[in-house]
Amino acid sequence: MADQSIFRITKELSDLQKNSDLSLAVACRDIDVRNVKALIIGPHDTPYEFGFFEFDFKFNKEYPRKSPQVTAITTNGGRSRFNPNIYANGRVCLSILGTWRGERGEEWSAAQGLESILLSIQSLMSANPYENEPGFEDANEPSDQKHQKDYIQKIRHETLRISVIQRLEEYLKIGSDGSVQAPASAKGEYDLDMDTVEDESSVPFEPFKDLCKRRFLWYYDSYLAAVQKGKQEVKDGEYFQRMPFEGSSNTLDGKFNYSELERRLHAIKKALDEETESWAAEGLVAKAKETTVAVNLQRQFEQIVEHFKRSGAAHNLELVDGNPFVWMLTYFGKPMTNLDGGLFRAKLCFSPRFPEEQPRVKFETRLFHHRIAADGTPCYVAPASRREDVKTHIEAIIDALEEEHPPYDPRTLVHPEAFKLYWGSPEDRRVYNRRLRRSVQQSME
Repeated sequence: MADQSIFRITKELSDLQKNSDLSLAVACRDIDVRNVKALIIGPHDTPYEFGFFEFDFKFNKEYPRKSPQVTAITTNGGRSRFNPNIYANGRVCLSILGTWRGERGEEWSAAQGLESILLSIQSLMSANPYENEPGFEDANEPSDQKHQKDYIQKIRHETLRISVIQRLEEYLKIGSDGSVQAPASAKGEYDLDMDTVEDESSVPFEPFKDLCKRRFLWYYDSYLAAVQKGKQEVKDGEYFQRMPFEGSSNTLDGKFNYSELERRLHAIKKALDEETESWAAEGLVAKAKETTVAVNLQRQFEQIVEHFKRSGAAHNLELVDGNPFVWMLTYFGKPMTNLDGGLFRAKLCFSPRFPEEQPRVKFETRLFHHRIAADGTPCYVAPASRREDVKTHIEAIIDALEEEHPPYDPRTLVHPEAFKLYWGSPEDRRVYNRRLRRSVQQSME
């Protein structure tokens, strides 16, 4: 039974990690598959939008006959309740977990698993989370309407403050006042002299650290838009309203300060940009020491350049200052498309801890495109099984640019203005195409 349980958990983890769902991530230490960490990225058009919510899963030996134990970790140290069904102490109330009384047929069954639990939790993160409170169907009084609005406002504020800003400040070792507590790069976890990573038991298990940093760059403009929306609705210094279902030790208390959140978002973006720039200097040291990563990146660069020559691809690739950790891709727009005639330069920066830290890419040539953020950061997804293969990253970037009929996916909302035009009315799409073509023409000037 124990072996079957381990096999089932391992398969579910593998399936989820191969999945291209941009809102879910799972991880565990190799030696302990029964203890799993999961990340849910808050859905678009909800007060949880693009927040990073972490959960711990503990699987017993009777799994899948019995459900795992699930604990919410993103609770501000046990002080913040993010949903009527997600308590400040980490309790997650769901009928399939046996932590809530559900209707007949809603209880746990062996057919369910890790993904179905994550999707059930994600469904709680709705546009109106107040509706998850039992008895909501009777909430028709004006006072209840006000409670719902007040609840949405404070969830949006705390999603930004706790799940995004506090998390990134901790990762980057910067204080809430913008002060740097330690070097932003993870030098303590990697020794360039030894070319080895420290024993994993001595390093905190933070499997979503790199993912959250890269997603912050994706969603940065959306976070700023949420701040502006909040500023229009509430005043700085105004206290949160307590909800009828919130108890003294199971609540979401505090006060609004969107001006402060905006300043901290800017500080995080600056720190991330500086961290990316620091990789170049670290990379030169790694190159001089001929570390495994430096040799690997140099070899991959040469292979991809040769591949471009053999395939007749017009794209060009160069090392910046001969540094194998900084590549410059020159992309020529695909003929017979809106990109035809364009010439775009994108810088790929690699960490000495690649592929644990994935490359950060930024288009230096301005391009108005729904998959490229205002600062030039492209939204692309490389296959999880080939994260160490730089060629797949380049191919994924080009595919994201050239995709003719992309499916609507708000998880790729990295340029709010372009995204809204692209998926808007026919006239909106025409405006989008005109602005895209204008940026293509300007790229050659």
